[in-house]
Amino acid sequence: MPDVLVAGAGPTGLLTAFELERAGLDVLIVERDARPTTQSKALGLQPRSVEVLADRGLLAAIEPHVQAKLPAGHFSGLPIDYTDLPTRFPYQLGVEQAHVAAAIEARLRTPVLRDAAVTAVAQDDDGVTVTAGGRTHRAGWLVAADGGHSAVRTVLGAAFPGRPARISLVVADITLSAKPAGLADAWALPAGSSGYLVPLPGGRFRTIVFGEEQQKPGRDEPVTADEVQRALTAAHGPGIEVGDVLWASRFGDASRQLERYRHGRVLFAGDAAHIHLPVGGQGLNLGLQDAVNLGWKLAATVRGTAPDGLLDSYHDERHPVAARVLVSTRAQAVLGVPDPDAAAVREVVTGLLVVPEARRAVASELSGLGVTYPGVSGRAAVSAAPDGRAVLIGATLPEGWAGRVETRSGAEPRLVRPDGYVVWSGGPGLEDALRRWFGTPEAAHVAVAGMAHPAT
Repeated sequence: MPDVLVAGAGPTGLLTAFELERAGLDVLIVERDARPTTQSKALGLQPRSVEVLADRGLLAAIEPHVQAKLPAGHFSGLPIDYTDLPTRFPYQLGVEQAHVAAAIEARLRTPVLRDAAVTAVAQDDDGVTVTAGGRTHRAGWLVAADGGHSAVRTVLGAAFPGRPARISLVVADITLSAKPAGLADAWALPAGSSGYLVPLPGGRFRTIVFGEEQQKPGRDEPVTADEVQRALTAAHGPGIEVGDVLWASRFGDASRQLERYRHGRVLFAGDAAHIHLPVGGQGLNLGLQDAVNLGWKLAATVRGTAPDGLLDSYHDERHPVAARVLVSTRAQAVLGVPDPDAAAVREVVTGLLVVPEARRAVASELSGLGVTYPGVSGRAAVSAAPDGRAVLIGATLPEGWAGRVETRSGAEPRLVRPDGYVVWSGGPGLEDALRRWFGTPEAAHVAVAGMAHPAT
């Protein structure tokens, strides 16, 4: 029986599985789709996500697919400079979500079980029973990372309050038979208007269109080449000709969030826990951060070393972060409405973002670098331990924690959680921090070697 079953093989589910596996756990991943998606989906890794992937040795496999290093983010199409952010990656990477997922999946020990949609979930004091793809699986815990239309969330009847979409947009990967010279020759940030185009490998283009026509069809109505053609002609003139629509989807600005991320032995992450207008790749990046926060806490819980309340701190830490992203994306949706009053607000906001302090505050949010939690004092630019342990730098580790904490030399004393956040920075309090985050020490007679876990 696996320790954890992960539902959903998108980046959030895959990175959660990666975190659990490198901590030595057995994981089963089930995915409703029969094969990995080739749809581009999200196109941006924000700086904090780049840090996380680099620290885990995952960035190298993604870099060959990067189309651009963009020195700015955007707030509803308003550029937000990243170049002075406190990170070794002061930019966002323009890369298709499919390549991010593939790089993570390639590092997993266990293959993804595909064509396995979840249809039933039952839990008891000892574990969770999941029916997926007509087969029944038993695991100690279930992580639901199965997207905005989460089957696990539906089966459990978990409250998902918020508001429905008020506007509708179309996103599509297309080919072009013709286009005006200079249009979409290189990656650029959206300008906040319909007709956004960015080139993708293989002669493809990503476009986002929205207007009066997009407000009429139902969400499941197919997107036609004629509809995209009309929208792009309106935005760019008669010199553009749509070839094929390779993939398209209708989406809106619905904003919802689970009241609780933990339901007994079921934990929710990524779009299964929160949905919002997918602007600036915020959904992809928010999900990746959920994964690295949850992974080490669930691993410690399974191994029996977690201090009281550690697993529940996943909700306590991540729920407010997502709630703030929902506020941000709702504000960005308002600024993008083609309405004279919204245009007036946009003009005021544009002026405010010229102020360096305001721009830095927004950049900190969009980049993910401003995320902090109670009891932490910033991030550490250190490679993650290959076996999922915390890292103690420049100090002597008290006896009893070697199975949970790796030691390294360094001039700046720091105790770093497995998700990269610093919880002690020298002076008194090291043992208190160890107990708070990593539990009580092992008895002195327990062999340290017996506590180690293999690297993935």
